[in-house]
Amino acid sequence: MEKRLISYIWTHTRKQQLWILLVVAVSMIPYFMSFDLPKQIVNGPIQGQGFESEGATQTFMRIAFDLPYLGNVVVFPGLELTRIQTLYALSLVFLALVVINGLFKLYINTYKGRLGERLLRRIRFDLIDRVLRFPPNQFKRVKGAEIASMVKDEVEPLGGFTGDAFVQPALLGGQAVTALVFIILQNYWLGLMAALIVAVQAIIIPKMRKRLLVLGRERQLTARELSGRVGEIVDGISTIHSYDTSNFERADISARLGRIFKIRYDLYQWKFMVKFLNNFLAQVTPFLFYCIGGYLALNGRLDIGQLVAVIGAYKDLPGPLKELIDWDQSRQDVQIKFVQVVEQFNVDNMIDPEVHKVIDGGDVKFKPPLAAVNLTLVDDSGARLLERVSLQIQPGEKVAMIGGEALAEAFARINWPESGKVVAGGEDLLSLPEAVTGRHISYVSSEFYIFQGTLWDNLLYGLKHAPVRPASYDATGEAQRRWAIEEARLAGNPVHDINSDWIDYESALVTGPDELYSAVHPVLDAVMLTNDIMDLALRSAIDPATHETLAARIVEMRKGLRDTLEHEGLDGLIVPFELNSYNIEATVGENLLFGTATGPDLIGAAIAKNEYFREVLSSTGLHKTLFAMGYEIAENAIELFGDLPPDHPFFQQLTFMTAEDIPEYQLLLQKLSKGGFDAASEEERYNIIRLSFAYIEPRHRFGLLDKQLMDKIVEARRKFHDELPEELQGQIERYDPDRYMASATLRDNVLFGRISQKHSDGAERIRKVAIDLFNERGLEQMILAVGLEFDVGAGGKRLTSVQRLKLNLARALVRNSTYFILNRPLPGLDARIQDHIVRDVIDLLGRRDTNPAIVWVLSNPSLANLFDRVVVFDRGVLVEDGTHETLAEKGGIFKELLSS
Repeated sequence: MEKRLISYIWTHTRKQQLWILLVVAVSMIPYFMSFDLPKQIVNGPIQGQGFESEGATQTFMRIAFDLPYLGNVVVFPGLELTRIQTLYALSLVFLALVVINGLFKLYINTYKGRLGERLLRRIRFDLIDRVLRFPPNQFKRVKGAEIASMVKDEVEPLGGFTGDAFVQPALLGGQAVTALVFIILQNYWLGLMAALIVAVQAIIIPKMRKRLLVLGRERQLTARELSGRVGEIVDGISTIHSYDTSNFERADISARLGRIFKIRYDLYQWKFMVKFLNNFLAQVTPFLFYCIGGYLALNGRLDIGQLVAVIGAYKDLPGPLKELIDWDQSRQDVQIKFVQVVEQFNVDNMIDPEVHKVIDGGDVKFKPPLAAVNLTLVDDSGARLLERVSLQIQPGEKVAMIGGEALAEAFARINWPESGKVVAGGEDLLSLPEAVTGRHISYVSSEFYIFQGTLWDNLLYGLKHAPVRPASYDATGEAQRRWAIEEARLAGNPVHDINSDWIDYESALVTGPDELYSAVHPVLDAVMLTNDIMDLALRSAIDPATHETLAARIVEMRKGLRDTLEHEGLDGLIVPFELNSYNIEATVGENLLFGTATGPDLIGAAIAKNEYFREVLSSTGLHKTLFAMGYEIAENAIELFGDLPPDHPFFQQLTFMTAEDIPEYQLLLQKLSKGGFDAASEEERYNIIRLSFAYIEPRHRFGLLDKQLMDKIVEARRKFHDELPEELQGQIERYDPDRYMASATLRDNVLFGRISQKHSDGAERIRKVAIDLFNERGLEQMILAVGLEFDVGAGGKRLTSVQRLKLNLARALVRNSTYFILNRPLPGLDARIQDHIVRDVIDLLGRRDTNPAIVWVLSNPSLANLFDRVVVFDRGVLVEDGTHETLAEKGGIFKELLSS
């Protein structure tokens, strides 16, 4: 990238800069006229110059030119105006000049702003483009947070400066020179004084501001380092907590913030010292004008109109001059920022832009075999990972590699050769476009990243090479798209539409979006992810308006689930919600509400504070009953768990209070031991009563629920719903066997009740029965689609580590590639599960007509018998290459690994 910011700006905005400079030059004409007009108003109609006789008039707005050969040409003869008329006319002209100058400023500033934002967009894109072209080893030396900070924050001032780079000195310099020339024309000595003060400001202030630039540079570097350090804390938070180093990190951050504070404080001190001096010099000149100019006016050597005009002109001189000095400081500051940023993004061995060129899928050609030729790889320390390895992988081969991680990385272009090369059909792999290698070679390793978005987005991520179908827009959208394309071109950005269909259906072995699920499902089965996704779906809530068919089928399925359970002798496994009876397996709170709270007045702890709900409890007499229940629950909990440590596993079974709540309730019980309900405040009553809301008799078994109390709760439920105020009508969704509940999960909608505590494996039994019913009724794909819309979170952290590993493998298997390079993709998984997945993946890929090659770096050598060929490395050297049978009989390293 160009290292001089001014050159970079001129290269990319030359035409726009020339246009705005022309506008600035034209704007100087009305600007100069606005200086001279006050003098004409004061000397003319106000003091009466030219209107000495009674009824005298003057010609106003006469426009005439003396031209060669043509003589005096009169364009407009002008208007004859009296003294009062001239005063009004000149005042209106002054007002018109104010408007014209304001419009010029409006246009210039708006144009500058758009120009700056456009170049900022270009700079940011160029930097991110360079990140995408970094050689692989560069990412071991940089921190993602620092790169993000540079792209987002450090280049921000560059955009603001872009519009000012040429326009600001031209505009401000033009205004300052215009004001100075006007002053000199009025009085030479006053003009000389003004010029002298201006010269002092122009020389001293920039020299003093050099210190500010040094401090600004230090501030930028320390802020960038802080950003990187914060990024490390976020990424390593589990390690920090595991080793109890959070206070060490606090000390480190405190030290860094202290250094930044000192730099910023020094910066402020020096900045305001410079500002004080600059303001002082700016105010010296008006002092001299009043003293010397007033003296000259009193002696008749300067008329009042000229003095007023000079003072008015000088009023507009310090502003542009100060801003011009600020511009020079800003220029130096952003130049330093630009150089520092560019240095971070100018690295050796950048990937050629042609390698990332968009290529249509039909034009992508790949020539097998994939081979390493005298390949030597080293790590960053210079240690050799591979030593002159030559190996060839033919299409359709199934190769198990033992200890070949480095070679797998070289096949994926993640590790570049120190010597030798990796070739495809004789061509150097590094010279091939990424459109070729990225589609024909699918690489999976234990080092991967899951992008924020849905499971579906991540599964299809490897198919998004280029836009294949344009998005359709209405008239308004089409106009916005045309504008977006034009702006992208002006900013040097690509014009690809992110809203287009980017899915390479041919690579997924389907013809269109309707077939994608049928292609994805076998992959999910192969990596054992289908059940996980089904579980995620069952724990998800859907909008019945969006999934109308599924919602209706779920309601229908409730009866089918009951019939199936009855047929299998499990009819007591689910206790359904019934309007006129108490559900013994649900909480007291659920039985009272008989529905799902959706509004802020009824959700969670808010319900016990709700006036209407309290009124219902009071009118039915439940408030004292539930207080007594909550009091007894608190006593039992403290007696059973009060002496246990907070991390005791028993607390996992305690649903109505946490370990941290125990001391608070101990104090509360001591206070209320004699007075009970009457001695408690409203807040204390709430704290006791809310314990009863989470109580389930079959689970907690404190013997607090009898038939009479359950009937009373059902009665309170009816009263609650029958008299529900209008403002609460939309804040609760009642249980209705004939309607889908939008606020509940799929699982709860299927059950429409609670699982009995009598069966320890009840949840698993229900899950199996439900999934079988989904399959029988053809709902599996719909349920799977809901699960695939699950948001995986930042880095996929809402998934378990095992689910992330499976998703990473599935993402590659969805594609149709010539070579699948699988570099220990399932570390840490149970050997039985690994064996199952390896077999299923080989079977899945083997059924494809394309018969792709599989190169699998195994963690477990015993699985090598599933492959046609076994390649063994020892300390970076290829030591064995053959079939499983021959190597097992040979008595070499492979046999030792098998026996161990």
